[in-house]
Amino acid sequence: MRTDTPSMPDPLESLGLTPGQSTLYNAVLRLHRATCAELAAATDHSPESLRRELAILVRLGVVDEQGGEYLARHPAAALGYLVAERLDRLAAESRRIDTVLGSIRGFIHQYDAGRDYQSGQFAVDLVGGADELYESVIGMAVQAPPLELLSVIPDSRTVNDFAHRYADQWIAAQRGGLLSSKLLIPVHTLQTSGLRDKLDQFESAGARVRTLDVMPSWFLIAGTDAAGMPAQWGGTLAENAYNFHLVRAAVVVAALRSLFDELWARATPLPWTHGGDGVVRVLRLAAQGVSDETIARQLGVSVRTVRSRFAGAMAELGAQSRFQAGVEAARRGWLV
Repeated sequence: MRTDTPSMPDPLESLGLTPGQSTLYNAVLRLHRATCAELAAATDHSPESLRRELAILVRLGVVDEQGGEYLARHPAAALGYLVAERLDRLAAESRRIDTVLGSIRGFIHQYDAGRDYQSGQFAVDLVGGADELYESVIGMAVQAPPLELLSVIPDSRTVNDFAHRYADQWIAAQRGGLLSSKLLIPVHTLQTSGLRDKLDQFESAGARVRTLDVMPSWFLIAGTDAAGMPAQWGGTLAENAYNFHLVRAAVVVAALRSLFDELWARATPLPWTHGGDGVVRVLRLAAQGVSDETIARQLGVSVRTVRSRFAGAMAELGAQSRFQAGVEAARRGWLV
């Protein structure tokens, strides 16, 4: 009984050489130094057809040409050139693949936008009134808990309304597992009466709060398929009598989520949790003109500890002096 053994692939072909080029290279190895005519006789090909193949082998660095004769390079060096070129091609291909993979998110956004357009799912509901806003969020959370809620409040009046009228609803929903919240507010609103207590309760329930100097507009994102936008982008809820559009379109939600992620990355945590009580107390006393020695006595720590806290605060605030640290801490609301 006869069993055919499959032939092994030519390793040179796997490195990019054609069968004809592989045959020609082996002929050069055997002759070591030969003219084109001698190689033609050894391979039974015309000199004209071999010159093009020899030029390719010379360009690849596996064969040398000197005075009309072709010399075989050492196989280790020759194969090294071929392997290096192959690796370069694979690296280039890998970069192209990475580029394509990196664009998938954009393609998905276009797909979602096209799907919404074809199916007519650009549902836009006009919601009016602050009560309706907060109740609609709780309603969506009840349907799909925990609802990821991303909120941006850019103005003092809306922050004040949140602190005194509506925070308790969201705190209870957060504590009850209905919400998973992130909230961005302007740093200057931290002086709002009663706000600190509500934010502490909100964070204790599991929410996360950060501050920024300025935010582009009011908006919120509720889960993966709903977003709230003001009647006019750049506006606030209060100035529009709490009228806003609730948009249910994947492409809009995705765009606003990208914006929120960018704002969140630039924001800073609440000062009384971020700066540390010890650091904040040192900065507050220093802002009143109290000396290091007096600060140390009042806080019951050493002068060295006071100065260490100053150094840490300056590094965290990006300040070059204590004065700059005090100005920046005040700007961020640390001294409220």
